[in-house]
Amino acid sequence: MGEPSKTGLWARLKRPSAKYSLLTLVVLGFAAGIVFWGGFNTAMEATNSLEFCTSCHDMRDTVYQEYKQTIHYSNRTGVRAICSDCHVPKDWMHKMARKVQASQEVWGKLIGTIDTPEKFEAKRLELAQHEWARMKNSESRECRNCHSFEGMNVDKQKARGSKMHALAKKENKTCIDCHKGIAHKKPKGMKEEDDDE
Repeated sequence: MGEPSKTGLWARLKRPSAKYSLLTLVVLGFAAGIVFWGGFNTAMEATNSLEFCTSCHDMRDTVYQEYKQTIHYSNRTGVRAICSDCHVPKDWMHKMARKVQASQEVWGKLIGTIDTPEKFEAKRLELAQHEWARMKNSESRECRNCHSFEGMNVDKQKARGSKMHALAKKENKTCIDCHKGIAHKKPKGMKEEDDDE
């Protein structure tokens, strides 16, 4: 028996064809994509949890304590809205944009802009105004995940609420136009036009 020929089976085992190399690359790329996407999505969802939102003392000791005193935390139906229900859009594009925005808030925490209760209070109005503007620009999209004019039974509302909701619907107002401070205390220094509630 002699040496195997360079064009035979031995040569093909030594160096795979371009077709098999490309197929291997595609399969490995697809598998890596699934792993990356799964990990990325898992991380994004973990940052939407109440535990994540209240993991730093600034949130736990301030806005979380305020939120626990509201109807969004405890009510007769037992339905609880958590931070991400109000502050993170559900659809992927808007969610990613909000996550990028939120990274600036984390940066503020890391560089010490809002790392104490006193610094947080000093920036509270500015932070609230950013959030109110975001909600206004989205027509209170996150509020409307649970609340809508069409879903309201105005006959069961108090007279003032019924009247104001009818007026808001007529004037194409959105939730945040009237409901600032619904889950957190209103910041000191609010302008009168900010306080429509």
